Amino acid sequence: MTGEASEVVLSKQDLREVTAFAAACAEAVLEIFEAGRPDDSRPREAIGAAWEFARGGERGKLLRDTAVAALKAAQSADTSAAREAAWAAMSAAGAPYLHPLAKATQVKHILGAGAYAARAAELVAGDDRSVGVEHVERMLHRATPAVVDVLTRFPAAPGGGGRVGELMRLLDAGLRPLASTE
Repeated sequence: MTGEASEVVLSKQDLREVTAFAAACAEAVLEIFEAGRPDDSRPREAIGAAWEFARGGERGKLLRDTAVAALKAAQSADTSAAREAAWAAMSAAGAPYLHPLAKATQVKHILGAGAYAARAAELVAGDDRSVGVEHVERMLHRATPAVVDVLTRFPAAPGGGGRVGELMRLLDAGLRPLASTE
């Protein structure tokens, strides 16, 4: 059938690499959420579940439950920056569910946590976009060759998505050229 996305081959180790990257990105801004809600552990638990999977755990109920809980934490966040930080945590817990379909929307599973984290950093700095760009630069160095390899199996990040979408495309555009230098 025409119009259907082709399948991308993904191993469990590929998913673990992507999840470790997402967890590291989200963890970098966790304190933004926790500053306003130190007693709300839901984003921290989502990142912990992502790390557990990345380090050899199984993909299952814990990841799904903590991702949903981090989403609910985002909905109750005191600031926009805290909301974005919680969304980064939710995205980290969702990273293991990257689908093997060659669709641009799947790139959100790989880079979503990083884009939300960069946006959280911008907002906490008074919506300073240069802070988001600097955050993306740091993430470019954090991505392993395995993450870059998985990313390049998918089409480029999709359009739209506001500033978070812009940051995701910036991260995507910065990582893809690394595939040819690995």
